[in-house]
Amino acid sequence: MTQYFKDNYNFWRLYHIVFGEKFYKKLYFLNSWDGLPRRWNILQNIINIKKYKSYLEIGCDEDALFSKINIENKIGIDPVQGGNQRITSDDFFKKNKKNFDIIFIDGLHEYDQVRKDIFNSLNFLKKDGMILLHDCLPSDYFSQAVPRSRHLWCGDVWKNIVEIRTLPYLDTAVIYADYGIGVIKKNKNKNILNLDIKLKNFKKLKYKYYYYNYKKLLNVLCYEDFLKTYMSL
Repeated sequence: MTQYFKDNYNFWRLYHIVFGEKFYKKLYFLNSWDGLPRRWNILQNIINIKKYKSYLEIGCDEDALFSKINIENKIGIDPVQGGNQRITSDDFFKKNKKNFDIIFIDGLHEYDQVRKDIFNSLNFLKKDGMILLHDCLPSDYFSQAVPRSRHLWCGDVWKNIVEIRTLPYLDTAVIYADYGIGVIKKNKNKNILNLDIKLKNFKKLKYKYYYYNYKKLLNVLCYEDFLKTYMSL
């Protein structure tokens, strides 16, 4: 596949129209998430409350988040731009020897890569640490379809949250803010998601299923409820 087709949104949109789901209903989240905390506010508040000292960001791009985070030690990795290490997440974890209090995953928004980033991050997460993921609440089919077919794109990160919610040793929720901020902690899962065995191939979950069940599937919480539930542990 040439780079032209990889980067041509119109080509992939047509591909999805022809071969993808024929379900185009939209979820009308707040316009640009107005009035709700942005990811840098949420992250900094967690750092301040927990008195965290070390931060890893995966996927920094133009440093919209990385430049705003105030913490003693921070590493930002991106193979193209932003952060302070020019490296892929896979290569970083192969050589990394540091543990982190908080990790923010915002790299390639495709199920397989996000899954690797989550489980690699868990290996280097401190006992009371947190993993956060951006773009967990897509609003329509095309904003989550893979391959990418539009500029504003969440990818299928939501499928990773569904999978993690079925595991008994990880506690997971999604904050209703800034395109959906997923949170993962190494705790007993207080609200485990039980799915029919036929649905355990998480990568093949359909947008239509997400559309009708996203609140239950992702354990969606408002920011205030997240603070009460997760910051007191």
